[in-house]
Amino acid sequence: MLKNRLKDIRHDKRMNQTEFAAYLSITQHQYNRYENNKQAPTLEGALLISQRLSMPVEHIFYLDSNINASEA
Repeated sequence: MLKNRLKDIRHDKRMNQTEFAAYLSITQHQYNRYENNKQAPTLEGALLISQRLSMPVEHIFYLDSNINASEA
């Protein structure tokens, strides 16, 4: 499963979810689903978030290491 560090990044920027979602140009509802790992962004969405934050995509998103290769 794809996980992320969005909450930590948001806290570092001292923004609430609504502010951070607006900063990323997505809805607060969508951002909340990403932050709480209920939904992963599309590849294009992840790249756009990475570009907006000026961070490598692999710094923001990562694979959960508890998943077996047969489950992926």
